[in-house]
Amino acid sequence: MTQKIAWIIDSLGYLSPELAARSDVFVAPLTIHFGTDSYVDGESLTTDELYEKINTTKSIPTTSQPSAGYFEKLYRSLKEEGYDCAIAVHISSKLSGTFASSNAGAELAHFTVHTVDSLSMSYGMTYMLERGIETYEETKSIEQTMQVIQNLVAKLQNYILIGKLDQLYKGGRMSGVQYFLGSLLKMKPVVHMNDEGLLIPYDKVRSEKRGVQYLIDRVTEKADRMTSCLYIMHGNVEERAIALKEAIHKQIPNLDIRIGEISSSIAVHAGEETLAILWFEDDGTTS
Repeated sequence: MTQKIAWIIDSLGYLSPELAARSDVFVAPLTIHFGTDSYVDGESLTTDELYEKINTTKSIPTTSQPSAGYFEKLYRSLKEEGYDCAIAVHISSKLSGTFASSNAGAELAHFTVHTVDSLSMSYGMTYMLERGIETYEETKSIEQTMQVIQNLVAKLQNYILIGKLDQLYKGGRMSGVQYFLGSLLKMKPVVHMNDEGLLIPYDKVRSEKRGVQYLIDRVTEKADRMTSCLYIMHGNVEERAIALKEAIHKQIPNLDIRIGEISSSIAVHAGEETLAILWFEDDGTTS
């Protein structure tokens, strides 16, 4: 029997235009804090406003997860709207407590929620939700849908070229000496989300130009294994993302490449001018 399912993604995921157009997709927003001021991600603070605040204030922005109370209210409202259950794909539990809050809220609301610890973020969560929706529409089986999503956990391929080092330094993720040397030598860190759901230092390149070439090289090495499209995510530098897309298309003309902007919650930590490439080499049909 077909069930009415609500699809949940938190704001650390990327809400693609296709997902945004669906009335059964709901975003659980994180909160961004600047000193005593708080803003709801995607609602009361745009990314442009965020970058302006980062660049003009000495306050170090932080983020906080949606509370169990928020999820309880959301899940109670979904139950009242006639939804039978929800499938929720959340940011890696190694980076945020959102997954735990969602489970606690579901228990308080007495509502069935199939939660997924994506061990991922951004487009990784997006693809999992998209594949879940596709699978349920094809099979009408929650069990098969959850199997496909779970098969994708920890399989996101990604390389993230950090833009401005200022935010890493302000947030305490880079020492003063590292910041000074990085700025002096124009070093660009490359970070990677590993299969344990942790963001780790992966490599470093000297100059923006070499950093972009580094991303291009990673794509050309792996393009024949991609089962999803390639997503280029950017931190307020759409023109650079478009240039990267064009450079990749010169080498791989038929590759499906899409561009999106990182959410404000991610931008708090990654900083402006960041470029990332993300894809999957698995469609979730094999474990």
